[in-house]
Formats: sequence, C-alpha cells, structure tokens
Amino acid sequence: MTLENLKNIKIVTKPSNTLCLLCKAGRMLCGKPVCPILLRVGALLKHKEIFDLDVVEGSSPPGVFVGRFGYPKVNVGPLIPPYHGDTSILDLPERWVGFSLEKILGFRSSLVWGRIPVKVEDARRGGRLIELLQELAMSQKPVDGEAILTKKPVGTVVFDSHAQPFGPSAPLKDFRFSDVKVEKHIEKCYYDYDLKAGEAVLRLYRAGVPVSKIQESLSLGMFGKLSNRKIVPTRWSITAVDNLISLSLLEEVKRYDVISEYRVYVFRNLDNLFLAIFIPEAWSFEWIEAWFPGTVWNMGGGKPELMGDFEGFEGRKTYADVGGCYYAARLAVAEALKAERKQATVLIFREIYSGYVTPVGVWNVRESLRRALKTKPYIFQTFRDALKFASLRLRIPLEEWVKVSVILRKALFQKKLSEFFGSV
Repeated sequence: MTLENLKNIKIVTKPSNTLCLLCKAGRMLCGKPVCPILLRVGALLKHKEIFDLDVVEGSSPPGVFVGRFGYPKVNVGPLIPPYHGDTSILDLPERWVGFSLEKILGFRSSLVWGRIPVKVEDARRGGRLIELLQELAMSQKPVDGEAILTKKPVGTVVFDSHAQPFGPSAPLKDFRFSDVKVEKHIEKCYYDYDLKAGEAVLRLYRAGVPVSKIQESLSLGMFGKLSNRKIVPTRWSITAVDNLISLSLLEEVKRYDVISEYRVYVFRNLDNLFLAIFIPEAWSFEWIEAWFPGTVWNMGGGKPELMGDFEGFEGRKTYADVGGCYYAARLAVAEALKAERKQATVLIFREIYSGYVTPVGVWNVRESLRRALKTKPYIFQTFRDALKFASLRLRIPLEEWVKVSVILRKALFQKKLSEFFGSV
C-alpha cells in the first residue's frame, strides 16, 4: 500500500479521530481484530486500476446511488464496474448472506459512482440523465454502459450503517448504455402517473420484485403522481420501503390467530448474533441491538452499549431511535408471520461483536433475519424456558437486556403480580 495509491482515497468519517491518530493501524487500540479503515482502503486498492480511468466501461448490475448531503440538492448517478459480464450480485444484497465481510466489500468497491448534482424535483421535470438513470433502474439484468468522468475517481471511506458501501467516485460528464430489457412491473408503475408511490411499492413487492430493486427505483423518484415525484436519498428510500411493506403485511398479520408455543431462532452472520423470541401473544415487536467494545459505534467503550425500540399492537407514531435496522427487522418478521398466517409478540436481540469491523448496511439485518426465520426454531412451553435457552446463546446477561426491554420488564412485572395475588 503505497503513498501513490493512498492519494486517491479520502477518509470522510473515522471511527475515532483520537484513537486512529494514536494507533495508525499498528497497535489496534480500538480493540478490533483488523483496522476498519485499512480494510476498506484495501478493498478499494484491489481495484486500483480504476483510479487511472476517466472513462469507465462495464456492465452496471444495474445500480444507481443517490447521496443525501446537500438535500434538497443531491448527487445522483450510475454504479458501474470496469468490466463486463454478469455483475448482478454487486448490487443485490438479497444474495449476500454467507459471504465474508471482505468479499462483500470487494463487490461494492469495484463499483464506480459517476455523480452529478440534481434537485430532488428533477424526478418530475425529467431531462436526459435522469431519464437514462430511471431506465437503467428498470433493467432486469446487467447493462453494458460507459461513464465519462470529468476527472479520475477518488475512493471515499464513509462508515454508514444504512446504505451499502461502494467504490471510487467522480463527477459525471456523460453516461450511455446499451438497450435495456425492462422489468415489466416496474415499467408499468413508472408510467402510471395516478398511482401513489406507496401503492406502487406494495404492488411491486406482491409481484415478487426484490426489495432492494424497489428501494432503488423509489430513490430515483419513479413512482407516485407526477406532480409529487421526487428523488430520494438512497438511505431514506431503504427505510421507507421496509416501513411501507411491513406495515401493509402487519395489517393482515394482526387478524391471524396467535402462535401456540414459545420459539427461539438463532442465526450468526458477519460476527453478528441474531436471536429472535416468538411469544404466543398478540402482535408487539421489540428490537434491541448491543454494540460490543471495539465496534464502529462503540470504539472507546468498556462494555457493550445497548439500544432498542418497541411497538405495541397499535404500532409506532415516531421514528425508531435505532434507525433503519428496526424497520428492516420488522419486515423480515412480518413476512415470516404472514407466510405462516399467525401473529405473535416478537423480541429480537442483536449482538454485534468486534469482528464486524465496518457496517455494510441494514440489508444485513433484513437478510440475516429472513434466513434465520426460515430455519427450524427451538420450541418451548414456557417463556422462562425460552429465556433460559436464550441466555445460554447470548454473551450479555439477561439482566442487562431487561434494563432496556419493554417486553422483558412487562413479563417480569406480570410474574410478580401473579406471585403476589397467588399468595393472598
């Protein structure tokens, strides 16, 4: 890793300025097994030939990214690698579970983002570039294209827990691509100027269009009444789609019978532990995540930091403090219950260990839980037994979870009441 290579990479967000300055990747002061900055930089440098290009030719997965800085004026543009072929996996998180962190970063680091500033209202005003990007987003398969840049790309390392990382970027001068075979369901919604955006999202989901594809199309302002269409930053569109779909599914789930036993699902991915407890009660949902010392959001801590959010049968009225992970998890749970035609109270614990050296996006939550809830659960007849089993799988003691969990505190309160009245 030479200084000549590093001049093409910019670190926008460091996990800890003080620690990084003291450490310089030599002493591992953050507690991680590898330096998260060097991991991301290393992934970028595996494609160092990109830094010498001012014209990128290759097959877009297809992929488009919309930034959020400067809103309502944002950067938008295509994602394209410097090679041709079946590149669909580079922008399809539904297929990433089971791959290593290094492999996923490799997928994303090969994608060059050619960016151009636009106003969010340009979604309805049109223009050649916006229409090209919208057409690209409608493609069923990778599209051969060419991005002409105003200067050579620069790699940027940003630690973002919502959106997937991507490779170098540069201002876009022009973009062209070969003929597109459009996804018919998306095309139909795109040209329906009377269809509300939320209704379009649900229609596409029911038609089997991947959630990530719907999120990308929504970000380009492709749905809704023409006068209301706006470009939406990618990280916002991800959560909006997870929220819309899960709310729709839950309208049906809440009409189903309650499950008849306690269940525990356990799944590990990317040094994350996901543990879901299904309780035979009417719908309520709680998501709690614990970031261990040495993880990106708990660099200098001496103990795990826990945060969670809860909703009862009537749902939420405010945005979850933990952010997009909450809605991604709720979608996976709602899908599983809808498929079974049952409802339940669901409590999910997520422990994030130091091996998760860099966040890769909320897709990790959604897809890990989708996979988890397709495995055979551990079955118990009492909540006590389910919790006892869970405590053997979790590293954090149950008493720490109780401090932040609405569901656990409620269960303990009810137990104390029953013991009190039983003794009267």
